Amino acid sequence: MILSCQNISKAFSENIVLENVNFHIEDYEKAAIVGINGAGKTTLLRIVVGEMTPDSGSVTLSKDKSLGYLAQNGAVDTANTIYDELLSVKQDLIDIERRIRECEASMQTAEGSWLENLMRQYSNLTHAFETGGGYIYRSELAGVLKGLGFAEEEFDKSVSTLSGGQKTRVALGKLLLQKPDLIILDEPTNHLDMNSIAWLETYLLNYKGAVIIVSHDRYFLDKIATKVIEIDQTKSTSFLGNYSDYAVKKEQLRAAAMNAYLNQQREIKHQEEVIEKLRSFNREKSIKRAESREKMLDKIEVLDKPTEARTDMRLTLTPRRQSGGDVLTVENLSKSFGDNFLFDNVSFEIKRGEHVAIIGDNGTGKTTLLKILNQLLPPDKGLFRLGTNVEIGYYDQEHHVLHSEKTLFEEIADDYPTLTNTEIRNVLAAFLFTGEDVFKRICDLSGGERGRVSLAKLMLGNANFLILDEPTNHLDIMSKEILEDALNSYEGTVLYVSHDRYFINRTASRILDLTAHRLVNYIGNYDYYLEKHDVQMAALYASESGSRQNTPYGKSAPCGKSPAMQNGLPGKKENMDTNSGAAASSSPTSSESENKLDWKAQKEEQARIRKKENDLRKCEERIAALEARLKELETEISDPAIGTQAAKLQELAGEQGALSAELETLYEQWETMAE
Repeated sequence: MILSCQNISKAFSENIVLENVNFHIEDYEKAAIVGINGAGKTTLLRIVVGEMTPDSGSVTLSKDKSLGYLAQNGAVDTANTIYDELLSVKQDLIDIERRIRECEASMQTAEGSWLENLMRQYSNLTHAFETGGGYIYRSELAGVLKGLGFAEEEFDKSVSTLSGGQKTRVALGKLLLQKPDLIILDEPTNHLDMNSIAWLETYLLNYKGAVIIVSHDRYFLDKIATKVIEIDQTKSTSFLGNYSDYAVKKEQLRAAAMNAYLNQQREIKHQEEVIEKLRSFNREKSIKRAESREKMLDKIEVLDKPTEARTDMRLTLTPRRQSGGDVLTVENLSKSFGDNFLFDNVSFEIKRGEHVAIIGDNGTGKTTLLKILNQLLPPDKGLFRLGTNVEIGYYDQEHHVLHSEKTLFEEIADDYPTLTNTEIRNVLAAFLFTGEDVFKRICDLSGGERGRVSLAKLMLGNANFLILDEPTNHLDIMSKEILEDALNSYEGTVLYVSHDRYFINRTASRILDLTAHRLVNYIGNYDYYLEKHDVQMAALYASESGSRQNTPYGKSAPCGKSPAMQNGLPGKKENMDTNSGAAASSSPTSSESENKLDWKAQKEEQARIRKKENDLRKCEERIAALEARLKELETEISDPAIGTQAAKLQELAGEQGALSAELETLYEQWETMAE
């Protein structure tokens, strides 16, 4: 165990944030801390790292273990360049390297015992340099910077010229290079694009230390977390598994807790009715019996009502009227800002009822494209047309649709004058603004609060074509799930930009990837995009390479119309047989080529590959079966009804041990076969 938190409590004035919070982190464990906004997650992290003192409880870090913490706005030295700021982490290696050079220079003129002493010193220094990673730290540093989205030509940029998000990425890079035994990250994916998030996932999965993460990125948590620590109503609960495992177990526990609460409430009500009836008899004996029951009732430990499942914000999106079948047609759209070339000859169509996500790296022009469609920016060339009866509802991540000097109440009342005061208050209450909150000015709200106001206006608009720019930014997980449910039940058309892969997976029926100044079309959700991305891009470049006379290299054909793009559509035949594992040898070879296998050798090679694939498939099937059974065993063992049956528990534990051992062997076999 590397970290232990016992009975942590913290209150601000009379507001109790944390109460008797308990959890521990094992060596190499990857843990996520989740909870709604304001639950106390960041407060807990600050207590763990020593930035804040708990009112009671203790935090214990194992002896000789190091801890690194990245806050939401990590601090960096603005006097350095990006490269030098990360290089400062390796100052010990730089100093050793300098001393090695000094030893080398001195040994050229040294003699006798002095030379022997220098040689011993040189040997010790080179050993320390090698074991500390001295021969790889510069390439490692460059790899981290590139992984976090910095191009090589940006390495010499001054940190002082960077945006807040870029500075946070630099701080994250420094922390990763320090390689503490325990990394603590607060919202690490907030300023990363999808490629950088994927890189960070791989880095953390392979990290030789423990990790604690606070994040609203559920896809990220599904990839990384092996334990989830939930902060709910000041209390903590730990769950084994990733975020999806936690969500299932949480709902099961919530249902059980709600049943227990309702049963107890029924019993309390029943006892109160009995007491009241006994007192109504107005006889000494019955009054004594009533008093006895009251004493028993007072001793009952009353259960708290469990948190309702996503009932504190309800979102219903209803189009005022139906649009025509053709909602949006974009033809040869291009845009650049000076030398910053974003996209060229972009063409695509959107039909009624489609839910389309635009994805791509930071700076590729996704938000710019949405602004052009909302006529907030002019294109350099090209045009777009809206279909019949199309009414746009626009959600802007910068919330320019809001008026900073207005109050929340005025923001709604001025745009929707037919609403009564009660109706306006009800709408704002649905988005967690109650009482005096409705008279706050827009400029005084947090980013998340502004997002909720924008969503409230979007709901009232009754548009049939929603254009959303990063709609999940600053929303907690519960609010994201509410928005997802609303979009999935929405009968209109949706076009949005998002980096939230979990959100995209749940709500998108089609993805447009803005890459290399073009849009590439995928008919499916984010998992489908990942599955087809490499094949799709290879086919697209091959198609362009073969038809450069018609389509200049680097420019996009209309989405959904290019033959290369059709290879990404479900049910279409791929150019290469991705299931055979032997695409390179699937066609007959020429007898004139001495370098190719003859027909018999080809058959033998294909049979060998088929056998390997078959063995791999059987191994995967067995692994899946064992994993499923182990989950069943975990549920059975944790069942209170079995907890008193020693023989049954021993039997289940024995099976669990045997299956776990077999599974470890299968994992090794699979890895060997997969290679």
